[in-house]
Amino acid sequence: MPTTTNKIAFQGEPGANSDTACRNMFPNMEPLPCATFEDAFSAVETGKADLAMIPIENTIAGRVADIHHLLPESRLHIVGEYFLPIHFQLMVLPGVQRAEIKTVHSHIHALGQCRKYIRKNGWKPMVAGDTAGAAKLVSEVKDRTMAALAPRLAASLYGLDILEENVEDTDTNVTRFVVLTKNKQWVDRPSPEAKMMTTFIFRVRNVPAALYKAMGGFATNGVNMTKLESYQLGAFTATLFYADIEGHPEDQGVAHALEELRFFSREVRILGVYPASDSREEWKVAD
Repeated sequence: MPTTTNKIAFQGEPGANSDTACRNMFPNMEPLPCATFEDAFSAVETGKADLAMIPIENTIAGRVADIHHLLPESRLHIVGEYFLPIHFQLMVLPGVQRAEIKTVHSHIHALGQCRKYIRKNGWKPMVAGDTAGAAKLVSEVKDRTMAALAPRLAASLYGLDILEENVEDTDTNVTRFVVLTKNKQWVDRPSPEAKMMTTFIFRVRNVPAALYKAMGGFATNGVNMTKLESYQLGAFTATLFYADIEGHPEDQGVAHALEELRFFSREVRILGVYPASDSREEWKVAD
């Protein structure tokens, strides 16, 4: 994939799960931390970064709601996906003992994904901007009663001790990320048997059973839809739908299904055509 800055933007502090996803999928690119999702999108739009690694859904916490609103507005395009098993480490200042802990800091989704563990230990959960930011906070405040739930990378970056590993409530905790770029590009199928994904948004016409009719083409053409979600557009009569399907728009079945979708829709816009991750089958529960 051609680059100009060799940077990939993500939301959060260095050491966040998004940082890990960047390093795993693009080891030769420089991760660029951004304070907010909007900043990460903007970094790509303004040319400060070539790509962005953005979480879109989690098997426990569900969808990352902000992203589904930002994607249609940003005009960025999806060119890849990555599945990251999520593990949280309990980390503290060097030398702190477990009995000293009173508060545990992390992103609100991370606290939810470790809810049982926190309650069992009687600690007070405290919301931070992101997981790595919580680790950074503990390292800077130097309060021995504070702990953080963060990825392993954060402990080494901020000089913290790991008291307990992999404390998440379930071993099926996986986050799906999408890779975004500024320039529109449909990734060609690398081989005839390669699995592809197509992501799009649409709004159906205001006629009875419009959604049912719009979806019919995918069923009759044997196209598997792995995700379908709806979002209100400021009025209860205006609904935007987000969908992921298996296949490429140039596949005969997908082409026919999209043609039927357009007939019953006011708007259809493809956000990305990209190879399905090799991990998709392994983590199919995420769909």
